[in-house]
Amino acid sequence: MGHMAFSGIQVRATGDVDAEALGYVRAKVVAAFERPGLPDVSGEVRVAHATAQHVAQPWSAAAEIRVGDALVVVHAQEASATELADRLQDRLRGRADRVAHRGDEARKAATPPPWRGGPGTETDAAE
Repeated sequence: MGHMAFSGIQVRATGDVDAEALGYVRAKVVAAFERPGLPDVSGEVRVAHATAQHVAQPWSAAAEIRVGDALVVVHAQEASATELADRLQDRLRGRADRVAHRGDEARKAATPPPWRGGPGTETDAAE
């Protein structure tokens, strides 16, 4: 069983996962969270490789990562370690972007559109 920790995220392996595959997954997870403005990131990614020959997608991963106050949970299953790492990176980046933008949106006050009495209505022009 392998284990790597970096910047608050642990990457663990179960089953027949070699160091090269684990390193590639680790690099992709790091890349998913390399963007300015993200709050503290911590959590765990578990990578597993099924040894049964009849399994179509033997590589699987489950990630539970805290990005600030939000919990990001991602699951992926693929035929190879590189495909798994790429899929995991895409999903983690998308969820992290969503968490970051959700925080931005929560701080903005919504202005009603003109048809609901917001700026740009005839009453503004008359004043």
